[in-house]
Formats: sequence, structure tokens, C-alpha cells
Amino acid sequence: MTASVFFGCTFIAFGPAIALFLFTIARDPLRVIFLIAGAFFWLCSLLLSSLVWFITVQISNKESSSQQKGLLIFGVVLSVLLQETFRFGYYKLLKKANEGLLMLSAEETMPISIRQLAYVSGLGFGFMSGAFSMVNILADSVGPGTIGIHGDSQHYFLSSAFMTMAIILLHMFWGVVFFDSCEKQHWWSLAVVVISHLLVSCLTFQNPQYVGSLVPTYIIVFLVGLWAFFCAGGSLRNLQLCLTCKDKDFLLANHRPR
Repeated sequence: MTASVFFGCTFIAFGPAIALFLFTIARDPLRVIFLIAGAFFWLCSLLLSSLVWFITVQISNKESSSQQKGLLIFGVVLSVLLQETFRFGYYKLLKKANEGLLMLSAEETMPISIRQLAYVSGLGFGFMSGAFSMVNILADSVGPGTIGIHGDSQHYFLSSAFMTMAIILLHMFWGVVFFDSCEKQHWWSLAVVVISHLLVSCLTFQNPQYVGSLVPTYIIVFLVGLWAFFCAGGSLRNLQLCLTCKDKDFLLANHRPR
């Protein structure tokens, strides 16, 4: 694998997330702290699921292929459920932390809104998830060996990069929808988030038929992203005004004297 492919896959996987971080989070120390905390919570969920997985594999019959396949499915479902459980626990922690910050603040409003917390924590979940999804693949890509030498698809690294990018964006969107659902107590929305997370994770079982996993995944990315947009207070009207540069409030807020 050449260096251009290595860095190209890295850019595809993490480029949008890094851009979002630099333009919307990096300048605010409070947001950076909450992003790192979100990444830590995802890491804790991975640690717990890995521990359960390790114990389960040790007590199972390693010579039974059907049993090992069942354990793989069990591990994926368990990991998703633990991630969403830790997301809910992080939401509860952030609510308490925000109330404490409001008491310490001289202003009457919270220093960071729940919608901002949802976005920042979701991106933190996505960063850590993407790191564990892609880093090992990139490490193996330097060799030895050649992808596709036995007739397999040569798009393994490229497909993995696009899947990682989708997972990072989905975690951000899931975070926005999840927090909004908790605020409004729309429990059915939480169920949809968990089910869509399970669906995307199970789609990876279609590999190496990458079209069968990437196409449905990006359809889900679009639908969940649209849902998150409306949960964050967006509307078709202000989207149209923003894209056509007719939103006066947006233009005034971003006006810079020449």
C-alpha cells in the first residue's frame, strides 16, 4: 500500500470530523473538555463489552464454527447496547454538570446548551469509535501482503475508510437525536436510535460485499442526519435562507468589517 493511499484513506475517514472539530469546537475549551469526556465514555463501553466478550469466548467451544459465529453476533449487539447505555449515562451526567455550571456562572443562561452538548458528545463518541475502527486497519495496510492477490476485492481499505466516516457522522447525529429524545421524553425515538445503530453494525456482516453494506449505511446516514437537523431546531426555510445567503441574522452575526 502506497503512502498516498494510506493518507488518502485517513483523510476520507477523519476529514469531515476533524473539520467540524476545528471550526466548531477547538476554540471553546469547555466544548473540548466535553468532547474528550464523551470519547472516554465510549472507551469505557468498549472496555466493558471487550471484557464480557473475552470471558464468553474463553468458556465457549472454540472448535464450533456456528457457536463462534453466534458469539460474534452477540458481541456486536452487546457492544451497541452498552454504547447507548453509556450515552444515556453521559447525558445524565451532563445534565448535572450543566446545572452546576449554571450555579457558578454569573449569567442567567447555561454556558453551553443541551443541543451543543449533544453535538459535542456525539462527535466525541464518533472520534473514538472511528479511531478503533480504522487505526488497526491502517496499521495492517503497510504490509506485508497485497490486498486482492487471491481474487478478493481490492477496495478493502477504501471501503473501510468510507464506513468509518459514516460511523463517525452517525454517532454525531445519534447524539443529537438521543439527547433531544431524552429532553422531550420521546422514548420511541430512543428505540429508533438503538435499532438504527444495531442495523448499521449488522450491515458490516455483508462484507466483503461492500455495496451491500455501504449503500444502506449511507442511506441511514442521510435519514438520521436529516432527523438530527430538525431535532437541533432546523427547518427547511432557514436552510434555504442560509444556502442562498438571505438569512439576515446569520449574515450580521458573521459580518466582519473590512
